[in-house]
Amino acid sequence: MRYEHVCVEAVAHTVPPHVVTSSDIEQRLAPVYERLSLPFGRLELMTGIQERRFFDPGTLPGSVSIQTANAAIEMSGLAKTHFGALVHGSVCRDQMEPATAAGVHSGVGLPDDAVVLDVSNACLGILNGMLLIADLIELGRIRAGVVVGTETGRSLVEGTIDSLLSDPSLTRQSIKPAFASLTIGSGSAAVVLCDRRLSRSRLQLLGGACLSDTSGHKLCAGGVQADRHSDGRPRMETDSEALLHAGIALARRTWEKTRGVLGWKNSDVHRVFTHQVGKQHRNLLMEKLELSPGLDFPTVERFGNTGAAALPMALSMGLAAEPAVCGQNLALLGIGSGLNSIMLGLRRMND
Repeated sequence: MRYEHVCVEAVAHTVPPHVVTSSDIEQRLAPVYERLSLPFGRLELMTGIQERRFFDPGTLPGSVSIQTANAAIEMSGLAKTHFGALVHGSVCRDQMEPATAAGVHSGVGLPDDAVVLDVSNACLGILNGMLLIADLIELGRIRAGVVVGTETGRSLVEGTIDSLLSDPSLTRQSIKPAFASLTIGSGSAAVVLCDRRLSRSRLQLLGGACLSDTSGHKLCAGGVQADRHSDGRPRMETDSEALLHAGIALARRTWEKTRGVLGWKNSDVHRVFTHQVGKQHRNLLMEKLELSPGLDFPTVERFGNTGAAALPMALSMGLAAEPAVCGQNLALLGIGSGLNSIMLGLRRMND
């Protein structure tokens, strides 16, 4: 998978206003912790997550995505008339039908001949959206497009807390599948891609690789289970240990394939942006891929796992803190439940 004519022109993010610390969550779960003799501080110690952020209760993803997409489009400096696609790529969406992208498209005010659709692929939806838009640009069908997504994790976290508090049969073993749900945060990110002839950023999307291992599709599963929960809030069950090792194994294969496609050696990589899960995942990922942890731009400590928004939020914050310089190679290392992996290479071209 190679591209010659596509640039990442702008990346933007929106930070939720409400901070919830890992200590706050454990205090709410105090009756469970005390009954099961679980040590307080365990959540932050195991994950490295100090806090996560939430939007106001009842916030619809699309309303935030409009704000984030507009920010990215304004940052790009491209006229809206150039945009031929809008993809909404988060796990969370406003409703099953129509596509959340429809409301975002209307709110942003893009042309009516633009491709408008949702893409759902766990934590990889925004990266998948980038590839769809990149394909359209490379084929010459459109000149620019924006992919955006907003994850609203409040209902999952609060629903999980309430379920744990109301389950008298809970044991130290049976609580484990719910643990990953407590790491979830909220956030929003948008990426504008365009034909390199329009680009001022000169940050070229070189290409990359995709691989899957769908034998692990049951290791992490979430949704509204009407037979078990009547409050309409989603729940998620995760075999965290098995998911960690299966995901890293897939990542190793994907990174090997990506390097082959791009003609890269590890020494060619100057900066890395990963899906933000937790410190254990990041440390093992960098170790197995034989990349220096110092190349990474971690955000999980402050934002938790923000699903499909996690990697592009890290990319947005990283580029804002330190813009890419000429000749610099950036690696985007995405992993999502399913299992799927997408890894992409970017290079800042010479002016």
